Amino acid sequence: MATKVADHVLARLREWDVEHVFGYPGDGINGLLAAWGRAEDRPRFLQARHEEMAAFEAVGYAKFSGRLGVCAATSGPGAIHLLNGLYDAKLDHVPVLALVGQTHRTAMGGSYQQEVDLHTLFKDVASDFVETVMVPEQLPNVLDRAIRTAYARRAPTALIIPGDVQELDYSPPTHEFKMVPSSLGRGAWTAVPSQESLERAAEVLNAGDKVAILIGQGAAGAVTEVQQIAELLGAGVAKALLGKDVLSDELPYVTGSIGLLGTRPSYELMRDCDTLLTIGSSFPYTQFMPEFGKARAVQIDIDPHMIGMRYPYEVNLVGDARATLQRLIPLLDKDRGREWFETVCANVSRWHEVMQKRAELSADPINPEYVARALDPMLPHNAIITSDSGSVANWYARHLTMRPGMRGSLSGTLATMGSGVPYAIGAKFAHPDRPVIALVGDGAMQMNGLAEMITAAKYKDRWEDPRLVVGVWNNHDLNQVTWEMRAMEGAPSFMPSQEIPDVQYAAFARSLGLTGVRVEKPEDVEAGWRAGLEADGPAVVEFLTDPAVPPIPPHASWEQMQATAASILKGDADRAGMIRQGFKAKVQEFLPGRGNKES
Repeated sequence: MATKVADHVLARLREWDVEHVFGYPGDGINGLLAAWGRAEDRPRFLQARHEEMAAFEAVGYAKFSGRLGVCAATSGPGAIHLLNGLYDAKLDHVPVLALVGQTHRTAMGGSYQQEVDLHTLFKDVASDFVETVMVPEQLPNVLDRAIRTAYARRAPTALIIPGDVQELDYSPPTHEFKMVPSSLGRGAWTAVPSQESLERAAEVLNAGDKVAILIGQGAAGAVTEVQQIAELLGAGVAKALLGKDVLSDELPYVTGSIGLLGTRPSYELMRDCDTLLTIGSSFPYTQFMPEFGKARAVQIDIDPHMIGMRYPYEVNLVGDARATLQRLIPLLDKDRGREWFETVCANVSRWHEVMQKRAELSADPINPEYVARALDPMLPHNAIITSDSGSVANWYARHLTMRPGMRGSLSGTLATMGSGVPYAIGAKFAHPDRPVIALVGDGAMQMNGLAEMITAAKYKDRWEDPRLVVGVWNNHDLNQVTWEMRAMEGAPSFMPSQEIPDVQYAAFARSLGLTGVRVEKPEDVEAGWRAGLEADGPAVVEFLTDPAVPPIPPHASWEQMQATAASILKGDADRAGMIRQGFKAKVQEFLPGRGNKES
């Protein structure tokens, strides 16, 4: 039997060591599906409940494996559904390939059913490479190039294959004019800055007395070097959320996350430093970085397209983080005072005490901070944690201690709802021998998390370690937006937009044959997490949490907190006691020794 184009596509994916493709069927990819049958499901086709979830699962797989994530969808609506997940890959710089069907070539331009101009649709999200296969001889070049580009640019790429092309006999490019041959492999390479640039950077860093380091996911391959330079410079290290798992939170000088969801010591680090070193991060919120003109700054990033943004850096080093730091460290002075370092460590220690107190505050019925705080010491040493967007991301950022060997991520730059559960499923296929925990709000769980639990149930027997625990913060409120309305607009919660139904998440899990636990009282929180972590398969642990616990930003002033409280009490007078308790803990953080009086 002749090899079809679809057969060759799957064969080439195998040659690129692609083991999984996340997708959803449709007649626009019937040729590929038939080829999967002939190929005995290699690479393995993993059926999501929705194409957006397939894209998210590919992103989660790529984030936690370091390998290419691949997703597949039919023409028209299937292709459209992929977009949100692919934009998540684009904004978080993750290599993902989308294989997309299209109507037959004979129907193109005829307003045919499910005909969409896919080049126009994908030209932004897959701006680094999108191509339509019109004849077999375009392969394998366009597929190879899509994969190489995804890896090289850390970006999504798209390959569009019309239905009739999928079923053509495959013929390779020949040794002729206007034919483009191709080859496998991409080779290893390392970019390093010039010696002159390194020396200029060393001059800036050596002149500083109060050095702050900001790291992102681009520093993940340079853990030892980041620790070395931090200890050498006596610096504190703040982490963008995408870099939360790069460095252990147990190190005394690691101040934790930065930004609206960040920590007080990270805010203080940036506020008081005189020198800033940014490594592998494109953290976008300039207001959380040092005041312009107050700090000299150096940036290290592998992508020259992303260098020099966010802050007026004096020296921009284009290069791999590890290789660059290895060349920079020998140029740095070793004799420094320790006063700044000790101040940073003291601020970190005080913050941990404050967060413990905040988690211990009573709430109605359960303090959402306590839910995360209780999980923290139970996390296995090799756990992978995913977080959805929303107020739950605050608790992920502030209460979970990343320790060596642990991984974690969320939709960092797109900050889309609905990624937590599919990320976790992608992580399970990347590491079937490791436990995965997803932290999800009830809004995101209703949006698509419930449906993807069906996917988890479908594939649970393929995972060596059966643990996939989904913790749901059930507060009947789209909580992050509610608090943003209060803090930014001075408006009480607008119930028609913010209140959501109370769904029985644990019962839904049990209906699928999975473990489901509903926790209604604070004293049962630890037991709930323990039941999920000890389950012999996927589990949903649902916590009834209080929507009135404020995720107050680390830079909020007492006046801002008072204004927010006044706004809340306009429409929530019966919750005044709880709100005041939450603010009391925050005031104790800002005004040591005066908190009780001010409250």
